Amino acid sequence: MTPEQRFARWVRAAIALFIVMFVYFVLADSWMPATPQARALRDVVRVAPRVSGQVVEVNVSNNARVHRGAVLFRVDPAPYRLAVEKARLALAQTRRDNARLEADLAEARASLTRQLTLADELEQERARAAKLVKRGSMSRQRFDTASADARAGRAAAQAAEARVNALKVQRGQSGEDNLQRRKARNALAAARLDLRRTAVRAEQDGHVSNLQLDVGDSVSAGKPVMASVGDRLDIVADFREKSLRHVAAGDRAWVAFDARPGKAYAARITSLDAGVRDGQIPPDGNLAHIPTTDRWVRDAQRLRTHLRLETPPETLPPTGARATVQLAPSEHPVAHALARAQVWLLSFSHHVY
Repeated sequence: MTPEQRFARWVRAAIALFIVMFVYFVLADSWMPATPQARALRDVVRVAPRVSGQVVEVNVSNNARVHRGAVLFRVDPAPYRLAVEKARLALAQTRRDNARLEADLAEARASLTRQLTLADELEQERARAAKLVKRGSMSRQRFDTASADARAGRAAAQAAEARVNALKVQRGQSGEDNLQRRKARNALAAARLDLRRTAVRAEQDGHVSNLQLDVGDSVSAGKPVMASVGDRLDIVADFREKSLRHVAAGDRAWVAFDARPGKAYAARITSLDAGVRDGQIPPDGNLAHIPTTDRWVRDAQRLRTHLRLETPPETLPPTGARATVQLAPSEHPVAHALARAQVWLLSFSHHVY
């Protein structure tokens, strides 16, 4: 065989291999899509105190393992203990004020009863005087005096009734439903809550990270001082949208982490995001902005897919770790075998470079 014939044979073999590989990648992109654009994400909670003050105790170190409910650090509780005592005194003062109002109200009701009785007597005197005036047994002047006394008695009774109503309004509801007492109890509950919040506790199981705190530091309510990395693992993978035509939640997948070459973890698709930021138009009152491009072949849009490992590794990868995700929406055993071989090769190649 001449060198020209051998070269032609190699050219034909290369062309045939290219065609086979091209057909394979086109089919694999639809039925066994894979992407290196994947990350391992864990819940990250920014830990911030809910009250301000000076730190008097730090119970954790950076990257330490913590359990939910464990005390991470404490803010000086002395000012908040004083606030609780002040709220207790205010509640006691409210009870005393209400007791005084009850006594004033009882006195006002007794005064109202007395004024009503006196007004009735004066009205009877006026009625008798009216009869005597008709018979001529009493002067008109004495009748006018009796009438004035009756009107004064009615006015005094109305004033006593108004004072009773005013004291009722000032007191409000009686007993524990009294408005002032409820406000004082709410203030006491808020003070006690702030006192409990001086002990900042972990909201989840995980590890402390980026700890920037020491005894004596001053912290502000709502300002994060550390992060807590949880144990719940979420794999997010960005696929070209055309590769997700046959993909649905519950489909099988394999995940290979760049730091663990040759190891593929079985996973399942949990959900597919409903969109991306480019699909959101802010209602800002402006006209639509249409980007221009002179490229004939545009970049494919990627959509985010979420996956859950069927058996998580004993040592969880750090949040943000890179991974390669291989999907296998088809239940055919050959497709599964090819998918596992593909993710195995990709994991080694990504580990190398």
